[in-house]
Amino acid sequence: MDRNLALEVARATEAAALAAARFIGKGDERMADRAACDAMRKALNAINMDGKIVIGEGEQSEVDVLYNGEIVGIGAGPECDVALDALEGALICATGGPNAVSCIALSERGKILRCPDTYMDKIATGPYGVGVIDLDRSPAENLKALAEVKKVYVEDLRVAILDRPRHEKLIAEVRKAGAGIKLLSAGDLSAAIATTRPESEIDMLLGVGGAHQGVLAAAAIRSAGGEMQVRFMPRNEAEAEECLAMGILDLKHRYTLQEMSGDVMFAATGVTTGDYLHGVRFFSGGAMTNSVVMRSKTRTVRFIESIHHFDFKPEY
Repeated sequence: MDRNLALEVARATEAAALAAARFIGKGDERMADRAACDAMRKALNAINMDGKIVIGEGEQSEVDVLYNGEIVGIGAGPECDVALDALEGALICATGGPNAVSCIALSERGKILRCPDTYMDKIATGPYGVGVIDLDRSPAENLKALAEVKKVYVEDLRVAILDRPRHEKLIAEVRKAGAGIKLLSAGDLSAAIATTRPESEIDMLLGVGGAHQGVLAAAAIRSAGGEMQVRFMPRNEAEAEECLAMGILDLKHRYTLQEMSGDVMFAATGVTTGDYLHGVRFFSGGAMTNSVVMRSKTRTVRFIESIHHFDFKPEY
């Protein structure tokens, strides 16, 4: 794929973030999500690529923009799979919470893992965890192993976990092992990616969360040289059947980063300030955005601070 595509799609995540940011704290998650989707689609359709959405906002019967199977781009240029979330954390945005982002991953056609809107059990870390962590081990074993390679005490580590009743046992195990916990109201995608940033306060992500967010996080973590393993956890028989229909035949299989995408490019823009990116900051006549652009082939990670003057913004 063209190395410039990641920088191009960052314009789409910026557009979506700017549109969604108008609804931060205003209590309307539906409008925030719709604004982000419309802005992202408009920007994507100006990019020189032949993209097919494999993870989008839903099925065509459910949504009318950025649906699974939709073709985006001008129809010329490289063929690629597109996984996206125009607004990861719509409720977060509506309530003014942390970790709402807009993100896109690109890979060669047929390389991004397709999956239904179900759940995954996840473990993620930065580069120190490569070859060290294992989803099949206990939290205590993984924390001890990570602490050893980082040359710190387990008590120095902090684990991000979604604050959900299903994680009561997990939280107790992590605390018994001695590590600290950052409980997340939502936004485990941003927290997972934050494990790859040395200055982050998050060393590991554990627990069950959205599968689509897991695939997107995997694209970023692979690009940044981190480690992530997942296993599908369908919530009911219907979701299990959807997994089977998409070719996920062994629900006990532990997926690695390499199995979730080929060489991948990833771009994200913060909507609200979180564990990895700053949110949109408005000023008179414009706004500032904080984005990241990554490429797994070269392990390049670029942070982009953009100043947008609305009187000069292009119509995509």
